[in-house]
Amino acid sequence: MSRRRKAEPLKQTAGTPLSRFWPRSLAFRVIAFSTVWAILTLVVIFTLITTLYRQANERGFDSLLSAHLFNLIGSVGVSEGGSLTGAPDLGDLRFSEPNSGWYWSVEPASEGVRGDLHSSSMTRAIPSPSVAEVPFNASFQRSYATEGINGEELEVFESEFVLDAKNRAARFRVMGNQTELEQEIGAFQRRLLTYLSLFGVGMIAINAIAILLGLQPLRRVRNALAMVREGTAQRLDGRFPAEIEPLANETNALIENNRRIVERSRTQVGNLAHSLKTPLAVLINEGRALGGAKGKLIAEQAASMQKQVDHYLQRARVAAQRDSVVYRTPVAPLVQRMVRVLQKLNPRTNLSLSLPTVDIVFAGEREDLEELLGNLLDNAVKWAKSAVAVSVASVPVNEGAVNLFEISIEDDGPGIPEDKAREALKRGRRLDETKPGTGLGLAIVADLVNEYGGVLALERSGMGGLKAVVRLRSLQ
Repeated sequence: MSRRRKAEPLKQTAGTPLSRFWPRSLAFRVIAFSTVWAILTLVVIFTLITTLYRQANERGFDSLLSAHLFNLIGSVGVSEGGSLTGAPDLGDLRFSEPNSGWYWSVEPASEGVRGDLHSSSMTRAIPSPSVAEVPFNASFQRSYATEGINGEELEVFESEFVLDAKNRAARFRVMGNQTELEQEIGAFQRRLLTYLSLFGVGMIAINAIAILLGLQPLRRVRNALAMVREGTAQRLDGRFPAEIEPLANETNALIENNRRIVERSRTQVGNLAHSLKTPLAVLINEGRALGGAKGKLIAEQAASMQKQVDHYLQRARVAAQRDSVVYRTPVAPLVQRMVRVLQKLNPRTNLSLSLPTVDIVFAGEREDLEELLGNLLDNAVKWAKSAVAVSVASVPVNEGAVNLFEISIEDDGPGIPEDKAREALKRGRRLDETKPGTGLGLAIVADLVNEYGGVLALERSGMGGLKAVVRLRSLQ
């Protein structure tokens, strides 16, 4: 199996420039896209409806003015003396209300015609542009906009019509309140905007609920994977939609393949350990039986070989199972048990233990954590004068980072100078040859921590001796 590059858990990978501005949530992206699309659709609908409504009202307005104009022409005549006669009734009370914005007027347009007529709503004359400015069409009609008595905008339909056989003509004008029409259109637009806004909010809310419900199976997959990672399940169980079921099947196949690889590696490591155990034991026994300086040298070198073999077999075993996702080890019970055992073996050393109130679960195998703690505790007890302090705590992390916990073991011994701390982590390096040991303890700890992607730091303890701090991944 190809070995993955080790990751540093304490550092977060920087995202691409786009990810800084665009959330990674799939639900957010789909809801945002559908919301933008819904808003654009409603804007288009609003624009289309208001445009059609305006066009229809303007056509109706023009048709009404045109009908009033023909009605006015049919209601006015000229007397023998040339005076305009008639009492037009256009059937609209607005032509009777003073300054209503709805007016009509009849004025002479040829010689021999006198006087003028106008609606009672028209309290003063309303000027009209010259024929040069707005010419008549072939039917002797024209339309234009002008300002009304109260400053309102008027739409004017005007026509010149011959009244009798003597070719005496008059100019007829019907004026409608264009401002009133615009106000009516504006009121319709506001009502339409209110209704579409309410509809849009409801549509977006329903759409968001539908999307969240549709993505719910992905949440189930995530929860199932978390259970596998925490060791409470061995595979992804349950029924998934047809689109997600292939992903679940492939994930289960990957988990099973990973388990087979781990078991095969364990078997190979075990076989190697057994194959080397007997020859090394024979060498050690033969060296002891031989006696003398040579025998002692053979026994010591064979024992050193055995330690080295155990060390590298341990590293191989950890590397084989490091990428597994099903191991979980509660930290507090294991630390309590090891401290209790060491206290019984070293009654003269005072071992204190501080544990957090929350449960911490190590993302790895129990034997590895025991090996790590055992070496650190043995080293602390060996060098301590009278006291060793052990503490376990969760490490606060930023949102999105991996969960970490910290183990701190410190003593009141002589400690390690800062310039020699790095030397103490090398294999077989012993800073004090008067103390028993092989010099592999801290090196084994460093290798284990490194294999699990953690951090090991050797510092000066507040008690005066060495403080070893280990940070590892947790499953909190």
